[in-house]
Amino acid sequence: MRILAFDTSTAWMSVAIGDGTSWRVQADETGPAASETLLPAIDALLRAADLTLVQLDAIAFGAGPGAFTGVRLACSVAQGLAFGADVPVVAVPTLAALAQAAWRERGAQRVFACLDARMREVYVAAYERAGDGWCTVLEPAVVKPDAVVLPPGGAWDGEGDGFAAFPSLAALSGLAQVNAGAVPDARAVGELALTEVAAGRALRAEDARPLYVRHRVALTTAEREAGASL
Repeated sequence: MRILAFDTSTAWMSVAIGDGTSWRVQADETGPAASETLLPAIDALLRAADLTLVQLDAIAFGAGPGAFTGVRLACSVAQGLAFGADVPVVAVPTLAALAQAAWRERGAQRVFACLDARMREVYVAAYERAGDGWCTVLEPAVVKPDAVVLPPGGAWDGEGDGFAAFPSLAALSGLAQVNAGAVPDARAVGELALTEVAAGRALRAEDARPLYVRHRVALTTAEREAGASL
């Protein structure tokens, strides 16, 4: 099964093509330039793998939560490519991708994922390994740093740049270790997508959606002029 996966939910753009056994991966810190570099990176990786879009079994993207522009970009590119190639789409939560990478790299079984959400907030979720997959212990949410509470049980592996943005979070009771440099990884997005495709849970391109956990992602002009804030 061949999967194209990508993530642009943070300042890092990551693209991967693989089949569960071998992967080709490209990752760059592009910032806002991801809108200009994502399609060329996908094209280059497809050519390196000697594949075309129609030969893929699915296209997966990091659905968020994350930077509003980044998750919108990933979703729209996934939809556009999938429509043209007539292949299904898998929307993978970015926080779950952090858990998957931590398990692959270090064997983490219980992951508390935490990404900087800007505006003095963090995106958080918690996952526990169950068989060949993950059980969601805490659904993705956005909270103030001082409101972060780990699920009970202890021995959580902290993953994500939320711990770098707010270093005090690393002292939370229940954390066994912290990897503050972790960002969502396209290979992890692809690995999680393989499971979804095999289980028949891939989506039609038109049904793919970003995962937002903020109720408001922008202000109207009138609200900004009135001094409102999110």
